[in-house]
Amino acid sequence: MYQPKLQKTIHCPLDYGLNAISGKWKPRILCVLAEKKVLRYSTLRSEMADISDTVLSTALKELISDNIIGRQQFDEIPLRVEYFLTVKGQSVIPILQSICHWAEAYRKDWSDSPLPHCEACISNTEQEAAV
Repeated sequence: MYQPKLQKTIHCPLDYGLNAISGKWKPRILCVLAEKKVLRYSTLRSEMADISDTVLSTALKELISDNIIGRQQFDEIPLRVEYFLTVKGQSVIPILQSICHWAEAYRKDWSDSPLPHCEACISNTEQEAAV
């Protein structure tokens, strides 16, 4: 795994927060786990469109090391491992949903349809707008 020569110095809470959940895949992993609650690796990978095993395993390791997701290994044959959001991970979901709501307001001209796990955020936005 790539290790930078110099470690990032984080002086701002915003830097810490963005570093913990930044990237193309981490927010998607969190949203899928928020919707599905507990997933095995293969199921999580199938929920994530076009992600490689290397990228997924690296993102999972980083999220686990930041205590945003948890990993439970069961001593069974075959080995079973499940991933889930920790309390810290659950606390970031409203922030991601707010970003999703903001993006949905400006998404009107996009030609692509949203990913399946994004539908929950979008439907919440529409329900909140109706209230």
